[in-house]
Amino acid sequence: MRVLVTGGAGFIGANIAVGLAARHPAWEIVAFDNLRRRGSELNLPRLREADISFVHGDVRALNDLLSLGADQLDVLVECSAEPSALAGVDGSPDYVVQSNLLGAYHCLELARRHSAYLVFLSTSRVYPIAELEALALEETETRFELAARQPIRGASQSGISEDFPLVGARTLYGSTKLSAELLIEEYRAAYGLRAVINRCGVVAGPWQMGRVDQGVFTHWMLAHHFRRPLQYIGFGGSGKQVRDLLHVDDLIELLDRQLAAPDRWSGITANVGGGRECSLSLLETTELCAEITGNRIDVSSSAESRPGDVPAYISDCARLFSLSDWRPRRAARTILTDIHAWICDHEREVQAAL
Repeated sequence: MRVLVTGGAGFIGANIAVGLAARHPAWEIVAFDNLRRRGSELNLPRLREADISFVHGDVRALNDLLSLGADQLDVLVECSAEPSALAGVDGSPDYVVQSNLLGAYHCLELARRHSAYLVFLSTSRVYPIAELEALALEETETRFELAARQPIRGASQSGISEDFPLVGARTLYGSTKLSAELLIEEYRAAYGLRAVINRCGVVAGPWQMGRVDQGVFTHWMLAHHFRRPLQYIGFGGSGKQVRDLLHVDDLIELLDRQLAAPDRWSGITANVGGGRECSLSLLETTELCAEITGNRIDVSSSAESRPGDVPAYISDCARLFSLSDWRPRRAARTILTDIHAWICDHEREVQAAL
């Protein structure tokens, strides 16, 4: 089988490519990436060692994708994206729109021409901010919790389900990914394209160059290891904002199942995340990072919230769980411990990329 992974030198894309190569040595896997994000160059030796072909190109340019050749493409795993929720806020929206929407269209065109099965990595950011801000919360000593009774359909103590309303603003990142989801549905209806859409929450793990606006749990661990400054931003500066998190290896296990049964998974849009059982507030993350690294650092506070931020998001994965016996297997402490082990093993390269 010939598999193309776009965004294949990024954190998720490279881990998927390497993970699939380990599981399926006979597959031909190609990683395609523009290497725009700092740190993606660290994945190139990993791809070579796994016997994965790397192509330097950009999803914004259709000809870059078409230049991959006339060989039959069986699967396209679409991981390319500008993933920052702050993308375009202080400047031009051009890159996020071109990369996430035009790039998705170009990937769809490539998949259509080859009749390839599309596995699309979307995001929980498709859910609108105003609706998420209106959720009923309970404040505990270390976090905000979703209350048992919620005023909005599709929300519960278990999190946000796919029935949550989609009307409203959701950041340029979220809107471009939702637009890509809609394009996928049109390609399914018009051309019979087989596709599955995974709305991922926070995915974390080794080889992630976390930043304050994307990859927050790895960013937190990097800051503790290298003793870099951190800040609780927004919601009173308490650090009680909560996200669920999923180990990238758990995601790979799900995608491997989806690749094994394209006809069964085609047409499905499902939330993919750690759920309530694998979630952390920033305050809780600080304590775990201090325990794991042995370093305790000062964390400053700013009460002013950033654009597009919400106090709590948890993925309700009940739809996904009804379709498969797949479940997240790695706990939050395990995820942070794996990230720290990776930093220790590659400290010089990671510090240079930072």
